[in-house]
Amino acid sequence: MWNLPPPSGFQGLRDDLPLEVYERHMPHWRQEGATYFVTFRLADSLPQARLRELAALKSEWERLHPEPRPRQALESLARMVCERIEGWLDEGYGSCVLSEPEMADHIATAMHHFDGERYELACYVVMPNHVHSVMRPTQPREHPLETLLKSWKSNSGRRINESLRHSGSLWQEESYDRIVRDEEHLWRTVQYVGRNPRNAGLSPERCRLWVRPQWEALGWKFCE
Repeated sequence: MWNLPPPSGFQGLRDDLPLEVYERHMPHWRQEGATYFVTFRLADSLPQARLRELAALKSEWERLHPEPRPRQALESLARMVCERIEGWLDEGYGSCVLSEPEMADHIATAMHHFDGERYELACYVVMPNHVHSVMRPTQPREHPLETLLKSWKSNSGRRINESLRHSGSLWQEESYDRIVRDEEHLWRTVQYVGRNPRNAGLSPERCRLWVRPQWEALGWKFCE
């Protein structure tokens, strides 16, 4: 099904455009016009043992891959780390406050607030302790991806903490993101988002799933 006509505005990773790469705990790639698969999680969603395992994995990788590191190597690291983290998140560790419909509403509301203005949301799933989304910043210089994600987390975190009468940081500060390479990768990513509840052993009705109606009308939808 990935050979559908691409949605309007979609652009895969292009070799003829500048690519900005920077690192925090994870490498991040930025390109004008790109669509991203993003994952952000609650601060308590991974136990300390998993975080230590992740740090050891990254340390060993860095030992085996001294600088300067080519882009392909950094992409391999990012893919490996994200796959580990996504699997661990599906174990359902932590408070899992997003399993409550009211709390899921708060993050969904934040994500839709500037949709169609500062970015285009393609799809998302709100899981009990994390969120996956496919989205494209439409004004990346004025409103870069980092700023958009920070806004989502800040606004929803404040509302969720108020609802639960909690304080402190709700979300893990750094998010995980990957540029969608092409139409085939886009299709596989959309399907991954749609299948995430079942992959975690949950019924889809227990999670907030959404796909852009205009995309769905073109065939870009969640499949069973």
